[in-house]
Amino acid sequence: MKNKTALLFVITALLALLLGILFGVLAGLQYLLPDFVKEILSFDRLRPFHVTTVISWIILCATGGIYFYISNSEKLQIFSKKLTQTHFVIFIATGIGIYISYFTGNMGGKEYLEFAPMLILPILIGWLLFGINYFKTLVGKVANWPVYYWMWGTGIIFMMYHLSEAYFWLLPYFRENFIKNLAIQWKAGGSFVGAWNMLVYGTAIFLMAKIKGDDTIGRQQESFFFYFLGLTNLMFGWAHHVYIIPTEPWVRYVAYGISMTEWIILFHIIYTWRKTLPTATKIKYFLPYKFLVTADIWIFLNLILALLFSIPAINLFTHGTHITVAHSMGTTIGINTTILLASVLFIVSKVNPNFNFQRNQLQWGYKIFNVSLLVFWISLLLAGIKKSNWMYFTKGISFSKMQESLHWYYCVFLLFGIGIFIGLSLIVIPAIKQLAKAYQAKEIL
Repeated sequence: MKNKTALLFVITALLALLLGILFGVLAGLQYLLPDFVKEILSFDRLRPFHVTTVISWIILCATGGIYFYISNSEKLQIFSKKLTQTHFVIFIATGIGIYISYFTGNMGGKEYLEFAPMLILPILIGWLLFGINYFKTLVGKVANWPVYYWMWGTGIIFMMYHLSEAYFWLLPYFRENFIKNLAIQWKAGGSFVGAWNMLVYGTAIFLMAKIKGDDTIGRQQESFFFYFLGLTNLMFGWAHHVYIIPTEPWVRYVAYGISMTEWIILFHIIYTWRKTLPTATKIKYFLPYKFLVTADIWIFLNLILALLFSIPAINLFTHGTHITVAHSMGTTIGINTTILLASVLFIVSKVNPNFNFQRNQLQWGYKIFNVSLLVFWISLLLAGIKKSNWMYFTKGISFSKMQESLHWYYCVFLLFGIGIFIGLSLIVIPAIKQLAKAYQAKEIL
């Protein structure tokens, strides 16, 4: 059965990507013009609008991709079309509820999940429906699962668990103890990211296998080693975030080591894949290939940055500065978003095999996006260094004076944040048009 609802997930994800970047640009404007739309959307509301919308892009795109690949690329009959449709409707309804929650200031929860706590219930129901559909489709029907099936299934299961764990703070046992409350917040948040990484990295390996036409990529020992390393990171990697909590130092060091090793293995898998890919295949899947290569570059850059501030003495100076933001942006945009854009464009190539990936608009979008993201990232690093210098080495200068000294850094990252939006728009809008045409068509290829 062809699963057209998968396309609705991907189209909505792309709209969320553009909207999320737009919220980020508006938040950046408030750094320069504090009163800009402050009466309508103050910074404390713009930030969760931005964060939640970008996370929705990641999760929605990964979900839509999985639905599409299982039923349209792998030619498996999805267990229940109605469950897929219900899952989508629940997401849209909950998304509207979250926006109303933010706009009216009815907020609660923790990092990444700042909306009214009751809205987590339909989210969990949606993931439960996704899990039922996924496992009912595959279990007993497919033998010798490739690694990306395991990664997608693991991501779904742990997403349900860690989203539930993120609300343990509602229980007095956690809420009334500061250390327990803080620890569970960071554990749930870190593992939440680990769960969506399972979905995204599984998608990356699927794409490498299908673009090359070599399913052994999903079954080789190295890929399964990467999976178990990622699973370990999902369960224990959060510990490197808790420098301020009284834990044994070795716990943090081991957690950092696990997360760094995971990136090294993924970098190696993509690097090896691109070296062995025939030129004709690179041309055929021009932009999906380019975005996977871009993800590899950002893995390398973020690996260097993460290795540096894993050193406690350096982490002391970077924590709470724009350097942390640069790391987050490098991960969510540089790695996750580039992998998912590769996924979107691969899907476009399947619904319209004649689509020209080398058209000027797309190539310009790709170049503008990459240059803008790099300068944006560097400006955040420089702003973080300057703020760290003020925090630890400068006396007698007020916070407002320090903020004024960062004016030109803010101008740069706002300008190139707009560049990211423009670059993505040049790629995303044509992709949405192609996916919308495919959804309206009677059949999907």
